[in-house]
Amino acid sequence: MWCIQIFRYKFICGLWCPGSQLQSIDSNLTIHTDNPDLTPCFQNTILAWIPSIYLWSVLPFYLVYLKRSKRGYIVLSVLSRFKTLFGVLLWCVSWADLFYSFHELLQSRTPPPVYFVTPLVVGITVLLATLLIQYERLRGIQSSGVLIIFWFLSVLCAVGPLRSKIMTTAAQGHVNERFRFTTFYIYFALIIIELILSCFKEKPPFFSPVNTDANPCPELNSGFLSRLTFWWFTRFSAWCQHFEHLPLYKHTEAEVLISDKKHDRKPSFLKALLRTFGPYFLIGSCFKLMQDLLSFVNPQLLSVLIGFIKNKDAPAWWGFLIAALMFVCAVLQTLILHQHFQYCFVTGMRLRTGITGVIYRKSLAITNSAKRSSTVGEIVNLMSVDAQRFMDLMTFLNMLWSAPLQIFLALYFLWQTLGPSVLAGVAVMVLLIPFNSVEQMRYKDSRIKLMNEILGGIKVLKLYAWEPSFSEKVLEIRKNELRVLRKAAYLNSVSTFAWITLTTFAVYVSVDEENVLDAEKAFVSLSLFNILKFPLNMLPQVISNLAQTSVSLKRIQQFLSHDELDPNCVETKVIAPGKDVVFLNYANAADMLFWTACFLHSINMLVPSGSLVAIVGHVGCGKSSLVSALLGEMEKLEGEVAVKGSVAYVPQQAWIQNATLKDNILFGQALNEEKYQNALEVCALKTDLEVLPGGDQTEIGEKGINLSGGQRQRVSLARAVYSSAEIFLLDDPLSAVDSHVAKHIFDKVIGPEGVLKGKTRILVTHSISFLPQVDHIIVLVDGQISEMGSYQELLKQNKAFAEFLRNYALDENIEEDEPTMLEEEEVLLAEDTLSIHTDLADNEPVTNEVRKQFLRQLSVVSSEGGECPNKMSTKRRVCEKKPAEPPAPRKNANEKLIQAETTETGTVKLTVFWQYMKAVGPVISLVICFLYCCQNAAAIGANVWLSDWTNEPVVNGTQHNTGMRIGVYAALGLLQGLLVLVSSFTLAMGGISAARTLHAALLENKFHTPQSFYDTTPTGRIINRFSKDIYVIDEVIPPTILMFLGTFFTSLSTMIVIIASTPLFAVVIVPLAILYFFVQRFYVATSRQLKRLESVSRSPIYSHFSETVSGASVIRAYRRVKAFVDISDLKVDENQKSYYPGIVSNRWLGIRVEFVGNCIVLFAALFAVIGRNSLNAGLVGLSVSYALQVTLSLNWMVRMTSELETNIVAVERIKEYSETETEAPWIIEGKSPPENWPSKGELEFVNYSVRYRKGLDLVLKGLNLQVHGGEKIGIVGRTGAGKSSMTLCLFRILEAAKGEIKIDGVKISEIGLHDLRSRLTIIPQDPVLFSGTLRMNLDPFNKYSDEEIWKALELSHLKRFVSSQPSMLDYECSEGGENLSVGQRQLVCLARALLRKTRILILDEATAAIDLETDDLIQMTIRTQFVDCTVLTIAHRLNTIMDYTRVLVLDSGTIAEFDTPANLIAAKGIFYSMAKDAGLA
Repeated sequence: MWCIQIFRYKFICGLWCPGSQLQSIDSNLTIHTDNPDLTPCFQNTILAWIPSIYLWSVLPFYLVYLKRSKRGYIVLSVLSRFKTLFGVLLWCVSWADLFYSFHELLQSRTPPPVYFVTPLVVGITVLLATLLIQYERLRGIQSSGVLIIFWFLSVLCAVGPLRSKIMTTAAQGHVNERFRFTTFYIYFALIIIELILSCFKEKPPFFSPVNTDANPCPELNSGFLSRLTFWWFTRFSAWCQHFEHLPLYKHTEAEVLISDKKHDRKPSFLKALLRTFGPYFLIGSCFKLMQDLLSFVNPQLLSVLIGFIKNKDAPAWWGFLIAALMFVCAVLQTLILHQHFQYCFVTGMRLRTGITGVIYRKSLAITNSAKRSSTVGEIVNLMSVDAQRFMDLMTFLNMLWSAPLQIFLALYFLWQTLGPSVLAGVAVMVLLIPFNSVEQMRYKDSRIKLMNEILGGIKVLKLYAWEPSFSEKVLEIRKNELRVLRKAAYLNSVSTFAWITLTTFAVYVSVDEENVLDAEKAFVSLSLFNILKFPLNMLPQVISNLAQTSVSLKRIQQFLSHDELDPNCVETKVIAPGKDVVFLNYANAADMLFWTACFLHSINMLVPSGSLVAIVGHVGCGKSSLVSALLGEMEKLEGEVAVKGSVAYVPQQAWIQNATLKDNILFGQALNEEKYQNALEVCALKTDLEVLPGGDQTEIGEKGINLSGGQRQRVSLARAVYSSAEIFLLDDPLSAVDSHVAKHIFDKVIGPEGVLKGKTRILVTHSISFLPQVDHIIVLVDGQISEMGSYQELLKQNKAFAEFLRNYALDENIEEDEPTMLEEEEVLLAEDTLSIHTDLADNEPVTNEVRKQFLRQLSVVSSEGGECPNKMSTKRRVCEKKPAEPPAPRKNANEKLIQAETTETGTVKLTVFWQYMKAVGPVISLVICFLYCCQNAAAIGANVWLSDWTNEPVVNGTQHNTGMRIGVYAALGLLQGLLVLVSSFTLAMGGISAARTLHAALLENKFHTPQSFYDTTPTGRIINRFSKDIYVIDEVIPPTILMFLGTFFTSLSTMIVIIASTPLFAVVIVPLAILYFFVQRFYVATSRQLKRLESVSRSPIYSHFSETVSGASVIRAYRRVKAFVDISDLKVDENQKSYYPGIVSNRWLGIRVEFVGNCIVLFAALFAVIGRNSLNAGLVGLSVSYALQVTLSLNWMVRMTSELETNIVAVERIKEYSETETEAPWIIEGKSPPENWPSKGELEFVNYSVRYRKGLDLVLKGLNLQVHGGEKIGIVGRTGAGKSSMTLCLFRILEAAKGEIKIDGVKISEIGLHDLRSRLTIIPQDPVLFSGTLRMNLDPFNKYSDEEIWKALELSHLKRFVSSQPSMLDYECSEGGENLSVGQRQLVCLARALLRKTRILILDEATAAIDLETDDLIQMTIRTQFVDCTVLTIAHRLNTIMDYTRVLVLDSGTIAEFDTPANLIAAKGIFYSMAKDAGLA
């Protein structure tokens, strides 16, 4: 082969070059000499043409790229003029050579053809380069990589001829061919100048459409070299370390995934992704291919180097050349690898952004039935978890083809070195591929789900004193979770690397006597095995990632293929003049919410402009569906709906954003002060503003947590009033407010004299008192209009409406008070449909089946997202429903209710590491470090022994003592393996015990934390500690520490080995170490800060999203979809701004640290060459093979330092929440009250005052009252009077500010909380159930027998329902008790009270969400079963307490009236006016 090549080459040279120069490659001249040189022929042909070949081959692709580049143009600058000038000069110089050759021809000297061809080719090429300079300027390219490489190659290829010319001239003492000699020097000077100039960048282009951002990313305007080495990031990251809010740059997001997905065939999300992101990603793949091929060059060079060391006659420059080549190859690998990573990460980031955007947009367009098939929590998960999976996959997706390629190449070279023995080592390697564990996720999910429920119902747990039972449940799951972790740790410990080389070498020398293990074979294979390790470990991980991502892809695809609402199902054209809302023969599929009875069908109605229409009917007859149909939220089957003009919508369940009260009302409209004040006035919000800490600037928490139900509803109404729409759809806005407020709102807003008179109003209502004042009444029965007309007309007809009036007139005030407690209007309707009379009376199995199935569908409307993806249980947290009274004005008006999560700045304190070490155990920590030292010592020992073995002389083709050699090598290898096993095992155990300790402390503290903490901390934030931070401590910190210790000791042992073999190396170690240290500190500080900022900017994306999903119908009704999409995009952009620099910081670091590593390779090889006379091949092999793997170790070491610093923050965060202040002890030794306490049930408040939290005003002021045993007391008062606070004080949820409460003469402040709480019984306002069996929900401690439980169920009217279930008492309640109707849940709470049967019962009366039947059942049971108990009832419906012993009227925290109901009515005070409003006086 080689002969043919050389022959060809000589033939070419014979044609081209002058006779004297015929030799192309003269080995005596070029290789076997101490002063090598290239032949003139080679210099004038191949060497001169390389740059031209490069430029012409790149040109077509580059022109296509330039044509597509739209960056505006750059003004002709001095730099550009100089570049062009020198380019033209270069062309002149090249062609001067050409013309000189013609001149020679004319002189009858015949120059060889090469003197015509080369100047011609070079001249045309530099002319092309000069034209490119100008074309690039016009296309807005500030710095050209193509040209920098071209000029660099030109200089590189001219260095050889330059040296050659100088040497020849020096040897001959005179100059040959003076003209060409001169032009060459000019040419050389000019290309150096061009190279230097091309390294500078041009000014930014004009008229650039790309970026209009005020603070653009510096990368956009950075030069080619700056981008290649990420130098532009240096200045930016220097700032980073000191700022909490960075001057972050916007990274341009050109791609948005929102491709049109409405095709007839099923659209493929995967294809859309490939079309959008594929091409960009492929560029990264090309880089990866180059890097893979380059990674195999160094082991080959190592083998050449060892050969060179053995060959004592070889000229020294060989060694220097090999060292230089190793260095160049390593640097190239570094640059290329990081470009590949950059492309992968940016693709991943764009993917995540695109997917987030698509999901957000889709969630605003899907139909209600589609929305019901995935809960808010699930959709938020698509956005957080699934999108993240795509991002994680991108990083290593190329490994799918790259790993097999690397494995194949490594095996090929290994086979060449060692033959079939390789297979033994590979077999061991494959066996040790780490196993994956999926099981653990299952436990983690169930633990988070349980924690979610516990935090959602924490108030109920406190009131019932049930914390211990739930704590046990969590710890049980946690035990299983850690068991799985431990199993995984065992498996990982077993897979260690020490066995592989051992097996291979042992097999190799044992197979055949002739097989000699010399330095070259041993160390080349060692470095190849090192290469092999990475793809073999990565491949299974990538495949499992791919599997997970494909699941995510299916989930996202499924979500994106949901049906969308038809934007044209509601016409906006005028059908009938003077009519604003028209239904013609309308039927809809009611969105699968109810069975057939509940469809809307054959609806025909016309609503005249400016009229007030009331829609009435029994629960679940389709009133809200009718309103939804008008909004286009329902699926239309036939007929037409037309709505003329803009719409304002007040849903049954007020939707409040996490923003200021003012922003909630303005809802994106411009502020008109007069109109705004008017809206506040008519919606009775003025008085509330005085009470709220910051007036209308008060920040409202998630889902309106710090407003009462009535306030939320009024804000929702004010939003509608302010919107100045033409049509108002009011879905039962009066049910959530007190009766006198309802009257005020009707008179001032909705009624004939209200601010909305003249507008079209459609009002769904249960309040009969307002019906005489409306223009038209529409009565719905089972989804059909049974009658319409004015109040008088309908009374005369004496049909359904008259009957409706008769039923409800008795309980006029039914639906009038306090918040409606359900989450979504759909649920409400559904619950009503299932209201309790059907549940109890109905024993037909068929309907029961239907109901169960229906409830199963319904239970999906759960998990209402909050701050973080794994989110809240359905029913709003107890304390949120009616956070008792709004606090009085606060000193600091802008103080926020929910404090922003803080970001720490600066270094993570050492105390945090110390806390983690304490959790692991200080002794174990030291043992781990010691084991690592030993293990590395063993590894060095084994390799030194190997190098010694390879130096053993070969006698008659074999080595002696092979058995002994293998034996010692094996012993050292096994020792190392054993130590690795023990150390990683100890570390894993330490990590798990730390995880157990930290979690237990956190859980313990959270159960003992006072309620006020939960009122001011979003559940998401607490759940974050239990999910994300515990996950980090479980699964991120231990492997990170493992990697850190591993890389640290590897780097250390590398230094030791290199210094031991080439002591000269110690000289360069200090400067390299200083450089490394600076890079490391710089990076860690930057990266830590960016990570903190990134995680803080991520939560708002998800909380805004879950807020949007729950308020989608309101957003659509007010036509604010576009605005919300923009807000979401903005939040995602904010997150990108701290995420993108995070990616770049890793690249920046990688290049710098690997450069230090590459220098180590260079110096190790260099000093080996310098000291080759005193070194043997084995030592050189040892030192260089160690140096080759140090690059990776150094890089990972910095990364792990940073990872550790970033993740150890989780310990800090968990510590913070494990040390929040706790409430009083549950049980105080020696202070327990007697067993039968309280035996009488007497209550006494003595000068009692209380406030919610420190710094707030008192909510109850100096109460003095006495309640005798067995009295029935009703407690009434306006919202905010302190009714609920009284009950909270009895349970010491709120602790006294001064004064005391005595029960049967015992001061409650002196006994343990559980002693107190377990002796009182409460039936809370909102029934909270936990997922688990019905039995667990009634009796979590298993205190009662089955008979007692059945007795309680019978008394609470649930026996029939429970006995009809196949699993009876083990009936599974879903999360939040979703599969029971609200009525049934309330009855379960009653059953709990009957089981406990204490002497004091507190009844926080349930509100409008409950139908009358349930309410009557509860009242009746209480009157019969609790006859001799003291009963305190917080009453919202006065008719329930008219027969009580006494009534307590509270007014702003003081006792206004306290007497029998009859006396109070006679006294004509506050109680009288309330009774009058309710029609009872």
